[in-house]
Amino acid sequence: MRILMTTDTVGGVWTFTQELTRGLLQNGCAVALVSFGTTPSDAQVEWCRDFARAWGSSFQYQASDIPLEWMVDNCTAYSHALPLLISVARQFKPDVLQTNQYCFGALPLDIPKIIVAHSDVLSWAGCQGRRLDDSDWLRRYRALVTKGLAEADYIVAPTQWMLEALEQHFTMPHKRSVIANGRSVAASQLWPRKMQAVTAGRIWDEAKNISIFRNMQSPVPLLIAGELLPATDYDRPRFATFVGRLPEQKLLALFRESSIYICTSVYEPFGLAPLEAAQCGCAVVANDIPSLREVWQDAALYFSDAASLTTLLHELSRSPELLHAAQQKSLAQAGLFTGERMVQHYLRLFRKALTRSERASYAS
Repeated sequence: MRILMTTDTVGGVWTFTQELTRGLLQNGCAVALVSFGTTPSDAQVEWCRDFARAWGSSFQYQASDIPLEWMVDNCTAYSHALPLLISVARQFKPDVLQTNQYCFGALPLDIPKIIVAHSDVLSWAGCQGRRLDDSDWLRRYRALVTKGLAEADYIVAPTQWMLEALEQHFTMPHKRSVIANGRSVAASQLWPRKMQAVTAGRIWDEAKNISIFRNMQSPVPLLIAGELLPATDYDRPRFATFVGRLPEQKLLALFRESSIYICTSVYEPFGLAPLEAAQCGCAVVANDIPSLREVWQDAALYFSDAASLTTLLHELSRSPELLHAAQQKSLAQAGLFTGERMVQHYLRLFRKALTRSERASYAS
């Protein structure tokens, strides 16, 4: 099977893409990957070069800095990408399009088109109680997403919550499904570990809710990994250390030496960072929002505000038994979300889409 895949280089979508691409190649598929949004980092380019060396003609990569549909300059997000993707499709001859951007569901390709909905601007704003002002940018975003969804064959989301959040703002294709994200990260020993907590994400994104740490006192050191805001924009808690944006392997090493991962987000359609941390052996302490409840069920400890988070951290710091039990429960739940499990679900969907497409062609 030959898959044309679009991705972006900005956040967790790239991590998802790496995991899915690796699994598809290992299962005998060929992948043509095209990235958008920003120029890829040196690490991202090197990863693609390594894959091209390892998989030869079964893998190809092309980078573009054409903006994403949610970016401020989204007026060219589709129109400038169209000739590039059509050119790649003519050369690669894919069987399936799997796109991590909504607008490419409208590509004029006579193959099954599958959109993966990782997040959405309107549901992101809604979770923060914000109403976005009408603007040319917002109208373009709505139009791009609406058209892409209307012309796609399937829509996939990593949680049921994300599917339902999208349905509140857009008309959805009839064919939709939930395929949970997956990662395959090797765990390390649970003990001994440093008695410290860690969190990771885009610090500038208000939905990550990093500001909760301003209103609490932690009994354990906290390490925050991510892009820093200027000092004038963020009051740093005395107990917190900002370690900046870390390469993947350094971030995983930090997870493996830490005891607790704190997921503070008010908007988290799935949450790859807490999954990675749990697979590395951290206990997951999560904001009590529906999407995180869906993923973690009773395998995380939940808080609702700074006071309840403070209480949880005190309890974990005082009781090695409670901490160890929490780590084991998070690790067991994280084991349900492997990369291979995710890949197999996508392969089944691709085959199903191809079968339907072949039947439709035969019937016509």
